[in-house]
Amino acid sequence: MTTQVSTLAPPARRTGVAVSVHDIPNLDPPVPYTPATAEGATGLPEIILPSGHTVLHLTRYDDVLKVLTDPTFGRKDTNVDGGPSFQPTTMPPDLLLNLDTPDHARMKSFVNADYSPAGVEKLKGSVQRILDRRIALLRRAESPDLFATVLDRLPIEVNADFLGIPESDIDYFRPSSRVVQLSHDTDIPDLLANFWLVYHYVTDLVQRKRPVTQGGLIDRFLSTRGEAEPPLSDDELVAILLGSVLGADQNVLSVLAKAVYVLVQAPALWTLLADEPSVAPQLVEELLRVLPLGTISTFPRIATREVRLRDAVIPEGALVYADAFAANRDPGTFPQPELVDPFRNGKRHLQFGYGMHHCMGASLARMEITTTLVRLATEFPNLRLDTEPAAVPWDSGVLLRRPTSLPVRW
Repeated sequence: MTTQVSTLAPPARRTGVAVSVHDIPNLDPPVPYTPATAEGATGLPEIILPSGHTVLHLTRYDDVLKVLTDPTFGRKDTNVDGGPSFQPTTMPPDLLLNLDTPDHARMKSFVNADYSPAGVEKLKGSVQRILDRRIALLRRAESPDLFATVLDRLPIEVNADFLGIPESDIDYFRPSSRVVQLSHDTDIPDLLANFWLVYHYVTDLVQRKRPVTQGGLIDRFLSTRGEAEPPLSDDELVAILLGSVLGADQNVLSVLAKAVYVLVQAPALWTLLADEPSVAPQLVEELLRVLPLGTISTFPRIATREVRLRDAVIPEGALVYADAFAANRDPGTFPQPELVDPFRNGKRHLQFGYGMHHCMGASLARMEITTTLVRLATEFPNLRLDTEPAAVPWDSGVLLRRPTSLPVRW
């Protein structure tokens, strides 16, 4: 099992640094399911999804990890009309998050190198250049709003540079990306209209009906698609790129905004980051552990064989929700799990999933968030929220949840 190793700080430096997530207003999302039974026939708790299906609810770290790393738990058969889901509609079957073995491995192996730590390292310069421009605007603002001026545009501009999407296209497709990731069930026709706008936009890029920057990731994917066996089709390339257009923007922004929201209300952590930037990678991992992305943390799966957990057996055909958010706060794995402690030792969090469905953009997200937090703490060592936390507005949906305004002072 992979572990996350960190160096213990001297006790004096640790005193007063950790902050409880329970002291940060509005941080945790509403529960997106209905409890069904304390224990079903399997001895495991059950919940009812918004789709009406009853599923096994796994919350212990070891149980969740076992499901996430076992490729026999299938995703494909949940993404069907009337299937078990947190979302109000189905998604394209070619999306990586909906694929099972062996199709998933074929497509993901095509992008692994570009989304590896080494592959995204070259984007640090892009992050810093965007921060240069955005921080200058923040300093000149009469009513500084860190979210609106700096954070909101950072992930999409970095991703556009990475993919080779013209910056002039961003305002066309990005509002729809937000609607898609919120995935509200209040207006399904509008949700679908926004989804298909983004989908057709990416299709136009793949089919070269819209221009892409030479040498960008899309251009290179189109040139090397034949290296996959068999070669990747247009639909498969669209599925890969759609995940990036949505996730590397909206999902990264959600975690980044919440990380800043926590830190500007935790002066001890912000001061530590400003004084010792080298602690940033550990701090980011701890924030990733405690910060849920949206109101859900993984998607339902179907057990295609009987699987034995430590204290129970998942029968073949069972519907399972392996709750990574709950696992990341399992007190049996993370002592005092509610504390954001940058010097925590122990197992790796499950924010990005694990195994086959580990998020392809994990390294990109880590790099952007770490680089941004270090830069902000360096520029603004006394940064604080300039409003009552209860007054901060939020976007809240199935796949993302974040503050949408962060008035600050320094």
